[in-house]
Parts: sequence; C-alpha cells; structure tokens
Amino acid sequence: MKIISVETFLVPPRWLFCRIGTDEGVVGWGEPVVEGRAATVRTAVEELAELLIGADPLRIEDHWQVLTKGGFYRGGPVLSSAVAGIDQALWDIAGKVRGAPVHALLGGPVRDRTRVYSWVGGDEPAELEQAVREQVEAGFTAVKMNASGRLGPIATPAEIDAVVQRVATARAVLGPDRDVAVDFHGRVSLANARRLLPLLEPLCPIFVEEPLLPEEQHQLHHVVSASSVPIAIGERMYSRWDFRSVLDSGLAVVQPDLSHAGGISEVRRIAAMAEVYGVSVAPHCPLGPIALAASLQIAFSTPNFLIQEQSLGIHYHNGGNDLLDYLVDPSVFTFVDGHVARTTRPGLGIEVDEKAVRRADELGHAWRSPVWRHNDGSFAEW
Repeated sequence: MKIISVETFLVPPRWLFCRIGTDEGVVGWGEPVVEGRAATVRTAVEELAELLIGADPLRIEDHWQVLTKGGFYRGGPVLSSAVAGIDQALWDIAGKVRGAPVHALLGGPVRDRTRVYSWVGGDEPAELEQAVREQVEAGFTAVKMNASGRLGPIATPAEIDAVVQRVATARAVLGPDRDVAVDFHGRVSLANARRLLPLLEPLCPIFVEEPLLPEEQHQLHHVVSASSVPIAIGERMYSRWDFRSVLDSGLAVVQPDLSHAGGISEVRRIAAMAEVYGVSVAPHCPLGPIALAASLQIAFSTPNFLIQEQSLGIHYHNGGNDLLDYLVDPSVFTFVDGHVARTTRPGLGIEVDEKAVRRADELGHAWRSPVWRHNDGSFAEW
C-alpha cells in the first residue's frame, strides 16, 4: 500500500481537515489546525506531504520521526499541529486496514464509556446560570467555564469577587454531584492566581486550567502550592519534552491537544509520562469531529484518563457550523448521562462526509483569535 495523495480542507467555523489517500482506496482523515492560523498549518501540511507521497502509510512511527525531525528545525505549534493531523489520518488508515478501532491497536480498551464535559462560556456572566442549567438538563455531569474576561496584573477586589461569584453561580446549579472546570485561559497572572485559588477551594472545581501562560510554567510550583485546587495545563504545549519540565510540579491534570501535540502517537507517550507522576490526562479539544474522534481513541485506551472536552454548541462557533455537521452518521457522538460509548468502528470510528467537506472548503474561513486591550489601551490576554 502506498500514499498517493495528501489534501487539506479549510472548513467553517475554524477548522482544517486533512485527507490521506492510498493506492488501495483506503482513506484516512485528520484535523491539523492552529486556531486562527489554519492557512499557515495548511501550508505546513503541503510541505510535509512531499515526504509521504509513495510511502507506506502503515509505518506510522517512522513517519512521525521523519516529519518532526527531518527538517532540522523542530517544534512549535505550526509544525506540531501539521504532524498531528497527518498522524491522526495515518492511524485512521491503520485501523481501517486491520478492521479495528485505533484503541484496539493501542493495547485495547480500558473503559467502556468516556465521560465528557460541555462548555458554558463565562467570559460574560449574564447568561451563565441558564447555560449551566441547560447542560444539566441535557444530562451532562460536568461543565467548563472561563473564569473572567480581561484582568490586569493585579486585579481589584471587585474583579476577584466577580470571578468567585461566577463559579459560585455554576456550582449552585450543578449541586454537589456534578463538576465545574474553571479555565483561567492564561488571563490570570501569578499574583491573581495565588489570590484566587484559595477562594475557589470551597467551590471544589474539578480543576483550574491554564493558570499561567505557557512561557511562565517555571512558576507553576508557586501556583500549585497556593491551594488544594487541582491544576491543569497543556493546551499550548506540543511535545513530551514540553511536559517533562512540569510533571513534578504537583499539577493534577495534563491537557495535550490531539491536533496540536503531535497527534495520537505523541499524546499516548505524554499520557504514559504523566502516569509515572500520578497525573491524569484530559485531552484539550474545542475543535471538530476528527479531533474529537482521535481524542476518544486515547480516552478509551489510557488508564490515567480523566475526562474529555468536546465542542458541541461551544461559544466559539457563534451559531455557525458545529461538531456534527461533517459526519455521515452523527450518532457516533451521542452523549448519554454525560458519557459517550466506546466505538467498535474501524479507524477513528467516524465516517467523514467528504462531499460536505469539499463544499465547505469552497467557502473556507478566516477565523482569528480576538485581540483584547485593557482600558489604558495596552494588550490584554484573551
């Protein structure tokens, strides 16, 4: 079997899909994207495709090594995300060739269903209570919310109190038997995080996510020691080498993204490293159906998996295309009691609607991350 084509598709609302074709008609799909830089990653995939045409798609590990190291300059979100989508597609092909889901190729399942959580926004708190209530009524047992809008380096007492009150609002609706995850989104400085975390302890978040910017992770032990709240990081970390330096900080959860951190091949290694430190894995995934399908293969085969993010109805879509729009059979992502059942379908377990994808690519998108500013006109973290 030989690879004969590598195609990319820029599809709304903000995704990039990759299709790898073979001379035997077996097709694999992946999702290589950096949100806001999809066209840049598309170019990277096209460059990497030169190394794949004519090659055996089943030599996944060899391809991973060559794609990540063969260009001399290594790492970074663009290259790592391009490799991630290609890697997903190669595992999809491998599963289809062998007639087995990818999790069976990774050692077999360790669970029969996977817990998932839904987003409820939180940037602006006005509709937070209703948003949480809707997720509870839909059967979800966990939600995630942003803790705040923009914050200065040292927040005012009113701003600190507003964060606590938002989380308290969610907790009041959820009750004691459901979970809330709180995303600091890199908006919260070290000083603010150390002040906020003890105040959030009585509300028992399942974790607080990204309390520091990625370039400040050397300070993580100060955040962890500030309270008993479980700390999660990792959506902007792209390899096992990135995670190595923080695993002994006392954090509770790592969140590698299957579309950023080198794909299935690398995330399973990151998970194994985390297991050594007693750290759980909760893959980051506010993306499309292929990224979620890949994430679930890790979830079903990883002992230290905790919970899975998914993007159905997420506020980033702004009423546009959603998680299920590019699938032939959307029922694969049926959520029951806040869980999704283990798939036995081959490959990634989904069938991409190729006609819909090709039509969407004709429209494309130019999604960009918002640029925020403080009241004095200076740049603010989004």
